[in-house]
Amino acid sequence: MDRVSRYVEKKNESIQMKVQSIYRDQQLSENLTFLLKTSYQEYVEHRLDRFNEGSGMYKGLDYLKSMIEDDPDIENILLFSTEKQFLYVNSQRNLSKLFETNEAHSYVPDAMALQSGIVSVPNNWVRKTIDQWNEKLYSMRSNINDVGTLKTVGQLLVFFRSEAIESVLSESGSRIKGSILVLSPEGYVIFDSSDRYYGRVYPFKDKLNSIKGADMLDESSYISTLSANNLGYSVVGILPKEEIAASYQPAKRLIILISGACILTAIVVPSLFVLNFAKRTNRLIRTMRRVETGDMTVRIHDTKEDEIGQISRGFNQMLAELTRHIDRVYKAEIKQKHTELTALQARINPHFLYNTLEVIRMRAISQGVTDVSEMIYSLAVLFKSFVHQQTVVSLREEMDNCARYLELFRIRYKDKFSYRIDYDPELSDWKMIKMSLQPIVENYIVHGMRTDGQDNEIAIRAVGEENIIRVTIQDNGIGVTSEKLERIRRNLERPENASEESSLGLYSVNERLKLMYGKEYGVEIWSEPAVGTTVILWFPYSQGSDSHV
Repeated sequence: MDRVSRYVEKKNESIQMKVQSIYRDQQLSENLTFLLKTSYQEYVEHRLDRFNEGSGMYKGLDYLKSMIEDDPDIENILLFSTEKQFLYVNSQRNLSKLFETNEAHSYVPDAMALQSGIVSVPNNWVRKTIDQWNEKLYSMRSNINDVGTLKTVGQLLVFFRSEAIESVLSESGSRIKGSILVLSPEGYVIFDSSDRYYGRVYPFKDKLNSIKGADMLDESSYISTLSANNLGYSVVGILPKEEIAASYQPAKRLIILISGACILTAIVVPSLFVLNFAKRTNRLIRTMRRVETGDMTVRIHDTKEDEIGQISRGFNQMLAELTRHIDRVYKAEIKQKHTELTALQARINPHFLYNTLEVIRMRAISQGVTDVSEMIYSLAVLFKSFVHQQTVVSLREEMDNCARYLELFRIRYKDKFSYRIDYDPELSDWKMIKMSLQPIVENYIVHGMRTDGQDNEIAIRAVGEENIIRVTIQDNGIGVTSEKLERIRRNLERPENASEESSLGLYSVNERLKLMYGKEYGVEIWSEPAVGTTVILWFPYSQGSDSHV
C-alpha cells in the first residue's frame, strides 16, 4: 500500500515539476498563456509571426507532446482554456485534437470548475467529449496561471494508465495476497488489483470510515486504509480471512505441535510445585477476606523464604501497623469528638430553656394573650423534640412536630393560612428519619406561600404501598418555573452540585433518605407556577428503635 501511494505521489510530483518548468521558461509560459487566452487560430498566427521574427517554433503545444514521450504511463494530456472554453487533447499515439466546449453547448466547463481533488477519475463529460472510454485511467489536475497577473487561465489534465500501478506490486517478487484499491474522494475506483470494480463507485466505500480492523465486504476480510489528504485519494488494502487462514496452515500445525509439547512439559514437571503454591496462595486469600470482614487479629503463618513467604510477613506487618494506627489515631479522634460533644452539651441546659418558655407562656395566659401562649407552647415542644438525640422517630411523632410547626404560622397568619395532616393510624408506629418533613414544610412557608392571599393551604398525607411508605406534601403556593424545577431535579440526582439556598433543605432530606435506605428511595418534586408544588417522600417500612440504623 505504501509503495502504491508513493508511486501516485511521484506521478503528481512529476506533473507539478513539468508545470513549474513552464513558469521558469518565459517564452514557453507566454506561448501557453497566449494560447489559453485567445482562439487557436490566433495562436497559430502568433506562432507564425514569432517564427518570421526568428524566435523559433518549438514552444507551447510541442511541450505537451514531449511530456507524453517522456512518460509511457500517460494516455492523454488535456489543456483546457478557462476563458475561451476549448479543450486541446494529445494522446500517446501523437494524435492531437481541438474541441470547442462552450458552456452553452457543453457541460465540460462546469465539470472542470467543479473538479475536486488533485487525483481523481476522468470526468464523464470530458470522456464523452474526447471519446475516451477506457475505464482503467486516472487523472491528475494542475491549474495554469498567468505569470504576470497570477490569474488562473486554464487547467492541465493528465490521464495515466491505472495498469501501470500494477508494476509497483510486482517489485516484491511474490504474489500479493488480497487486493489493493486506490479510491478518489468520491469513492470512484482509480486502481483495483483484483480488476473487479473499475468504472464505478466502490460499493463498500461508506463502510471504510467506520471499519476498525475487520468487517464483512464481499467476504469477511481485514481492511487497512492509507489516506493522502493533500492529493485527495486513499489506498485501501483488503485481505480476506480465508486467504490468511490458508497461508498459515503449515505454521499453525507446527505451532500446535510445539505448543502441545510445551503444555505437556509444563503439566508434568511443575505440577507438584504449582499445587503447593496454590494451597499457600488460597490460604493468603482466605486471610485477606477475614481482614475485609473486620478481623484485624488474624495472621498468616508461613516460614518459607520465597515470594509467598515474603508477602505473608509483609501482610502481617501491615496489619500490625494498621492496628496501631487505629488505636493511636482513630480511637483518639473518637475520644476527642466525645469530649467536644460533652462540653457542648454542658453549655446548654435544656431544662432552663423549657422552664423559661413555660414562665413566658404562663405570663401570656395571665395577660389574656392566648395565641401567644399557644405559639410558645408549640415552640417549646418543637425545641424539646429537636434537641432529643434520636436518629429516627415514629411517623406519628414526625407528623405531630409538623403540626406544631404549622400551628405557629397558622396563628401568625390568622385566617390566611390552613393545613391538613392525614395518615392511617396503623402507620403511626412505623419509623422514619427525624426532621424529614419539617425542612420541606419550611420551604413552603419561606419561599412558596402567597402572603397576599387568603386561601393558603398545605396538606400532608401518608399512605402505605406494599413495603413502602409514601408521604405527599402538597400546597397551592406560587410554585416554581419549569427551568428552576429541572435544575432542582438535576441537583437531587447530584447534590454535591446543589447551590440554591432555597432548596438546600430538600437536597438534605433526599440525601439522608438515600444514604439510610438506599438509592431507590428519596424525594420527588412536581410544580407549576401559580398552581402549587407537590413533594413526595419514599422510604421503606421499619419498626422498633433506631438502634439498628
